[in-house]
Amino acid sequence: MPVAKIAITLDRETLRRLDQLVAQRRVPNRSRVIQIAVEEHLDRLERGRLARECAKLDPADERALAEEGLGVELETWPEY
Repeated sequence: MPVAKIAITLDRETLRRLDQLVAQRRVPNRSRVIQIAVEEHLDRLERGRLARECAKLDPADERALAEEGLGVELETWPEY
């Protein structure tokens, strides 16, 4: 996957903690630990958005749609 360089600013304590992870060999370098942290945070944000959208669904409507879809699907299944 292509990568791009960016510049960020961190407070000294965050940088110290980041460097500690590198020194303990828990991550290979600063860039990798930042990449992991950003990816994990983005994943969490996306899951949260999905959960919020799912919470908006009306359970009765969702059940009716699922049952409607299942009925159509069953008709196309081969008999054994």
